[in-house]
Amino acid sequence: MQDDTDTCVLSRTERKAQEKAKILQRENSRKTYKLVAKILKKPECERTEDEAAELLQHQDTVEELCKRQVRSGTLKRKQEEVFDGPDELKHKVHQLADAVRQAQRLVVYTGAGISTAASIPDYRGPNGVWTQLQKGRPVSASDLSEAEPTLTHMCIRMLHKEKLVQHVVSQNCDGLHLRSGLPRHALSELHGNMFIEVCVSCSPAKEYVRLFDVTERTSLHRHGTGRHCCHCGKELRDTIVHFGERGTLEQPLNWQGATDAAQSADVILCLGSSLKVLKKYPCLWSMNKPASRRPKLYIVNLQWTPKDDLATLKIHGKCDDIMSLLMEDLNILTASYDKAEDPIFSLATPLRPGEEDLHNRKVIAPPAGEETCSPDTRGQAGGTAVQGGWFGKGYSKGRKKKK
Repeated sequence: MQDDTDTCVLSRTERKAQEKAKILQRENSRKTYKLVAKILKKPECERTEDEAAELLQHQDTVEELCKRQVRSGTLKRKQEEVFDGPDELKHKVHQLADAVRQAQRLVVYTGAGISTAASIPDYRGPNGVWTQLQKGRPVSASDLSEAEPTLTHMCIRMLHKEKLVQHVVSQNCDGLHLRSGLPRHALSELHGNMFIEVCVSCSPAKEYVRLFDVTERTSLHRHGTGRHCCHCGKELRDTIVHFGERGTLEQPLNWQGATDAAQSADVILCLGSSLKVLKKYPCLWSMNKPASRRPKLYIVNLQWTPKDDLATLKIHGKCDDIMSLLMEDLNILTASYDKAEDPIFSLATPLRPGEEDLHNRKVIAPPAGEETCSPDTRGQAGGTAVQGGWFGKGYSKGRKKKK
């Protein structure tokens, strides 16, 4: 019995000694890394004999620090915004225009970069939502109800009207494609629409278009908006697909339309997207086809994308500038956004009595001389930072999980 007790005590003592040794080893490794990093910052000619000896003694640490430096430099280069010169830009846009003319089935993929001109921040740009959060800075205020379709949105709509674009696949939740007048059947909003809430209890799901951001109370895995279906009385839910979720709604996601368009496309034009999310959807890139039979890829983005090496052409420029030059080359006039023709006002469903106080978001102002269909115009954006259920929340959720 005494031997068993001694064994247990010895076992505990050994475990504590091992844990202490591990802690000391980590501490020594930290000190070594700091020392070697400090020495490497010095020019070789200024290093002392003792410092040179330290580097020789810790070759593994030197190699690891050099690899880290290379990785850090590569990451910084990928995050840098690059601008093509005026002459190069015109030449590339002319090549793009030729591709648009010759395409039988052109599909457009859009990201947050096409909405920055509407004062909606992107995600990975120098002032993007995730970039700011990574640096520990608050996300600047953005009244999304005041955003209007940009020149790029209107150009895409016109290209579709001229039958040069077959389908648009968007990662954006801002609803600006819909508001530009692009037909619903030609649009796939893969991550949802902040103006649309649905009743999934009805069959088929009943859709309610609103004149305000419906995601005020929603977040990851919490999609109830607090309002209820006028048919079955069940709670409505938003249509946003957060990171870590899989979108299953038929509309406004329209995955079927996106997949069919991608499979039949001969040209894909990517506008303002880092493609770091879209690349994860094999069905959008015809990966089941031989490389020679996949659609030609054209990318317009200021930063590096993981599809750059596969692109037929990469244009470094702002989307509005590129699309303006493209429409000029194609000799197509683009109508500017006219609020009086915004389809959201005709699509919107009025709130029911008693629902006016269930949101505090600012309502999209109707065209001059017209009244909004919603009885509530008192909602204000409020706050000093974006507080939406979808805007910027996916990043913070992901960071918490990683820890």
